[in-house]
Amino acid sequence: MLKAKYLLRNSAAAFVFLLAAFCLMPAIHAQSTGGVKGKVRTAAGNGIANASITARKSGKDVKSVTADNKGNFVLEGLEAGTYNIVFDAPKYAAGVLYDVEVKKNKIHSLGDKNLILTPDQGLFVIVRGSVFYKEGVSLPGAKVEIEEVNADGSTKKLGSDLTNISGEFVYKRPEGAAKLRVKASFKGVTSSKDIDVNSAMIYRLAITLDVSRTEKWQ
Repeated sequence: MLKAKYLLRNSAAAFVFLLAAFCLMPAIHAQSTGGVKGKVRTAAGNGIANASITARKSGKDVKSVTADNKGNFVLEGLEAGTYNIVFDAPKYAAGVLYDVEVKKNKIHSLGDKNLILTPDQGLFVIVRGSVFYKEGVSLPGAKVEIEEVNADGSTKKLGSDLTNISGEFVYKRPEGAAKLRVKASFKGVTSSKDIDVNSAMIYRLAITLDVSRTEKWQ
């Protein structure tokens, strides 16, 4: 009888321990993940209600959330790593933020300046980019060249432009799958990024050149 009570008591204790461990697992997992937050808005600064925000990694959608009625959102529960953040809303051209780094136990703020959606402009791929000095300051007057990268590695020049006073540039082409190479150069320093485009949306990228802001005065 005593042995039966002992076994019953230990079985109950083991059950309570396992139940506690099971309940703690989601909390431990949540502490080891991170996320991003921000506000999706129009160019005029108005929040876009119910915009969809999706974290994409290696071409696969990992997790999505919907913004509130003011365009604010928090996308959490992401494993540490680098993601592309896709955001869109009905009647607006979709946008993408490339190479957003997520760290565990941190919610990275994307702000709102990079989360601007413009009215749908039809079936076009739109590349919006910014060029920066190595200090992170906008670089006006940088030369930007757009090339299409073919399957065999060869390239075809599509166009070129100079960044405006805010260090920004825009390139537009009809929708369709392609790999584009965006090259920025200034004072003999060049850097490039490749992006894969497909459906009609706004693709955003940033290029930082290894040039100091003070060098432009020399």
